[in-house]
Amino acid sequence: MASTKIDLPRDSAEGWGVLKTLSPPAWIGIATVLLVILAIAAIGRYSAPLLGLTVVSVALLAVVARQLAAEAAREREQREAARQQAQEFERVLEARSRDLSELCSHLQASAEREKSELARNLHDELGGLLTAAKMDLSWLQSRLVDPTYAPRLAQLGSVLDEAMNLKRRVVEELRPSLLDHFGLPTALRAHVESVCAKAGLQCEVSMAEDAETIPRDASIALFRVIQEGLTNILKHSDAKLVRLALTSDAQRHLLLLSDDGCGMSLSDSRFRWSHGLAGMRHRMQALGGRFDIESSPAQGTTLRMELPKRSVSGA
Repeated sequence: MASTKIDLPRDSAEGWGVLKTLSPPAWIGIATVLLVILAIAAIGRYSAPLLGLTVVSVALLAVVARQLAAEAAREREQREAARQQAQEFERVLEARSRDLSELCSHLQASAEREKSELARNLHDELGGLLTAAKMDLSWLQSRLVDPTYAPRLAQLGSVLDEAMNLKRRVVEELRPSLLDHFGLPTALRAHVESVCAKAGLQCEVSMAEDAETIPRDASIALFRVIQEGLTNILKHSDAKLVRLALTSDAQRHLLLLSDDGCGMSLSDSRFRWSHGLAGMRHRMQALGGRFDIESSPAQGTTLRMELPKRSVSGA
C-alpha cells in the first residue's frame, strides 16, 4: 500500500497563507483583541511606552494566530491523509475479499469436477472389474462340483456383492446419479428421505413442479447446501422432524430446510465461525442468491435459500 506523505508549512509565506483557514469565530476574536489594544492605546494618548506595548502585543498576537493557523492546517492535512489511507485500505480489502471469493468459487467448482470424474471412473472401470469378477465367479460355481469349494466361493460372492454396494455408495456420494438423470427435486427428495430413514427422523418434503428447470451447476450447489444442512441437523439439533420445501414464483426459487430441534443462538461464536455455514453461504452468493438462518434456542432452525431465476438462467 502506497503511503501518503504529509507536507507541513516550511517558509514564512506558506505559514502566513494558512491564516486563510481560520474560522470566522477565530477572526472575530482576533479582531476584538486588536480593537481593545488600539482603544487602550488611544485612551493612553499615544504615550511611547503604551504604543510600544501595543506593537509588541500585536506582533505576539499575530505570531500566535499564525501558529494556530499552521496547527489547524497540519491537523486538516493529517485528517485528509488518514482518510486517504482508510480509503486505500478499503480498496485493498475489497480487492482481497473479491480474490478470495473467486478463489473459493474456483476451488469448489474444481472439487465438483474432480468428484464427477472420480465417480465416472469408479462406475465405469471399477464397476466393470467387479462385474467381470462376479461373472467369473458364477462360471466357476457352475463348473466346480466339489462341495469343498462351495462355501469359499459363496463367501467370495458375498465379498464381491459388498464391494459393488460400497462402490455404488461412494459414487453416489461423489456425484448423485439421480441429480444428473432426474433433476434436483427427485435427487433432493431421495436424499432427504434416505438420510432421515437411516437416522430415525420423520421428514416432510414438498417440491415445486418447475424446479426441474434449474441448471446443473446451480442444482449441484443447492444439493451440497442441503447435504451440509442435513449433516448439521444430525450432529447438533436433536430433532425429530425435518421439513424440506422447494417453491418458485416468477422471480425466484425458494428452498427451506427446517427442523424442530434445539436451535441455537445466532450470537454464539460457534455460529459466527462455522466453516460449514460459511461454505453454504458462499455457494449461494456465488450463484447470485441469498442464504439466511432463522433460529433461536429450543425453537428449531430454518435455512432459507433464495435463488433469482435470472441468475439461474445465466448459470
